[in-house]
Parts: sequence; structure tokens; C-alpha cells
Amino acid sequence: MELKLQNQVAIITGASSGIGAGVAKSLAAAGAAVVINYPVPAAKDGAEAVLAEVVASGGKGMVAQCDVSKEADVQKMFSDTVKLYGTVDILVNNAGLQKDAPLEEMTLDEWNFVLSVNLTGQFLCAREAIREFLRRGVDPKRSKAAGKIIHMSSVHEVIPWAGHANYAASKGGIMMLMKSIAQEFAWKKIRVNSICPGAIQTPINRNAWDTPAALKSLLTLIPYQRIGEPEDIGNAAVWLASDDSDYVNGASIFVDGGMLLYPGFTTNG
Repeated sequence: MELKLQNQVAIITGASSGIGAGVAKSLAAAGAAVVINYPVPAAKDGAEAVLAEVVASGGKGMVAQCDVSKEADVQKMFSDTVKLYGTVDILVNNAGLQKDAPLEEMTLDEWNFVLSVNLTGQFLCAREAIREFLRRGVDPKRSKAAGKIIHMSSVHEVIPWAGHANYAASKGGIMMLMKSIAQEFAWKKIRVNSICPGAIQTPINRNAWDTPAALKSLLTLIPYQRIGEPEDIGNAAVWLASDDSDYVNGASIFVDGGMLLYPGFTTNG
């Protein structure tokens, strides 16, 4: 792979497994030093395993424990990164979770838990990234942009999802957070975009693909007739973080095998 992110530093939140791990590996393969964030001590082994794979492939990076919903944790992760690497060039706001329930049974704690990580966490990390980008400004030796933020959203920023009101609301919020930040800082040469995955083969949705019957049902929603892999998202992240996409700002990039094409209407609905 061409080292399109050489000499750049990327923080990837929620990178100890799943999509975040795939993105971290892809960015590292493109030359970036990667900060592999994990939320709680129990996830440290996963983060270190991702880092070991990065290093074995010739990359470099570090692990960082941080609960993205906590302001002090986020500020420490960014300050530790700047202390080690000098700056931050790329933020992939990936950390996210689900706490599903029918709306009439959903507790306030379940609502707040999902919104605090999925939406408030993205705000806190984006704010710290913006502060660092503004401090450093454009360095043409690094990138045409002063910095790049990639929000990890979902097809559910557009597609309603019964039984997942907190998750879908958080993703709809991410869409407007991303667009508002992109609009506010474009003139400072800061690029902000979103990747919106469809069904990706990760632990968070294992029950949707880990049996032949479940997978067959899932594929009825995907015109391209395969489930996505973390590498599919990683490839999109490398492009959005590189100068190849320098004129892309405020965009939601759907990586979903066509899930957003309303496949139920393939045969006239």
C-alpha cells in the first residue's frame, strides 16, 4: 500500500476490536502512527493485540485508555499523544455502542448511556482535535489540510430503526454534528466527514450473521449480497484521511453494499 499518511498521527477511538481495529490497521498500513483507544481496562488486551499486529506489519503506535464520554479522559488522551508524537493529524471518532430496548421499556439510563458515548464522546474528541489543528495550522509536509476528522456514523443516520431509538438518534445527531463542524472550520482547512457503515461483520452485531439463517436474512437487506468487513471501512478511512479526498468536506460516505437503496423495492416493493 502507498504510504499516503506517512508522518501523520491518527487517534482511533474504540479501536480494540471491530471496525475501530480494522481502521487502525489500515491507517497504520498507509504510514500513520496510530493511537489505539480502548474504553476500560478489560479491553486493554484487545488494544495491545491490535498494536502488536500493527508493529508486526511494520507500523507504529500506542494504546490509550479513555472513556470518550468523560472530558478529562479525552483531554488526557490528546495531551499524551501530543507529548509523544508532537501533534495529531487525524481523528477517527469511532467509539460507539448499543443498548437496545423497545421505547416503552427503555430506561433513561439506557438512553443516556448510548448518547453519552456515541454523540457526546464524538463532540469531546472532535473539540480536542479541532483545538490541536488550530494550534498547529497547515503543515504542507504533512498534509494539504490542517487536520482531518472522520466521524463513524451509520446507515441509521438515515434509516429509522425500531427498538433502537437511542442508537438511531445518536447517529442522526452525529450527522448534524459533523456537518456543523465541517461548515464552521472549512475556512481553516480542516476537513470533517463521516463514514456510514451498513452491516459489517463485527462482534457488536454477531447475532445478525453468525448462523446461516441469520446471514441469509441479513443479505435480503444488502443488494451487493455480502456482509461488509472492517477492512472495507478502513479503506474508506484511508481515503478520507489522505490528500486524495482534499476537496471532500461535510460528506456522509455510505459504505453499505447498497443497503440505503431500499432493497425492498427491488421487485416493485
